[in-house]
Amino acid sequence: MASSKVSMKLYIDRKNSRVLFAEAGKEFIDFLFNFLAPPVGTLLPHLNREVLSGLHNIYESIQNSSGTYLQPNVLKATLLKPKVYVSGGCADPLLQLPNVEFSTPWIIFGCHEKHTYMSKDYGLNCPMCKRPMNCSYKLIGPSSKPSSGEGGYVKGTITYMVSDDLAVEPLTSIIGTLRNKFNVKDIGALDEKVVDLDMDVGLKLLKASLQSKSILTDVFLPMLKKEVKMEK
Repeated sequence: MASSKVSMKLYIDRKNSRVLFAEAGKEFIDFLFNFLAPPVGTLLPHLNREVLSGLHNIYESIQNSSGTYLQPNVLKATLLKPKVYVSGGCADPLLQLPNVEFSTPWIIFGCHEKHTYMSKDYGLNCPMCKRPMNCSYKLIGPSSKPSSGEGGYVKGTITYMVSDDLAVEPLTSIIGTLRNKFNVKDIGALDEKVVDLDMDVGLKLLKASLQSKSILTDVFLPMLKKEVKMEK
């Protein structure tokens, strides 16, 4: 069952106004890994024109065309809104990238002679050579949910550290990480802030990842400062 919200905890260096890292669970890591999955055409409508102006011009050229010069078997929609099926993927609908559909592998069986007959059942005889169909093949197809296990890319039993530049690794010790990786001697000088994520925030992270090495700081600190002003 999908969670009602996706959250993670930020560790913020107050003195230098930067996010050191985030403590995150499986849902957010699956979402980050999905950044690598879609064709660029699925994401262009959601990304900054200033950063990707040439690609936006290509996109709008297709969008504004009458379609008369396209090949008969090419639809504008297949170029403007291509879909990709991702094995594993982000199973949480709150952080589902546009036009990316969750998929799971199908296992089918064929004979050793590689005839065209296939079966989802192991060991049936091939109609052509009569040999058992026990050679397995994996296919990827759309599915609304994983057939088994947790789905997604990473294990849910692990807590993850996401650095400001979106580097991901398992988080073993908060204090050890702060002292050894970030050389933080006064842990009391840090702020801890739990933030909730939705698709709007996810797209901001995607945009920032294309133009910055301080993604968490660039996205979340302005949002947190805005919340403080509103509370006042």
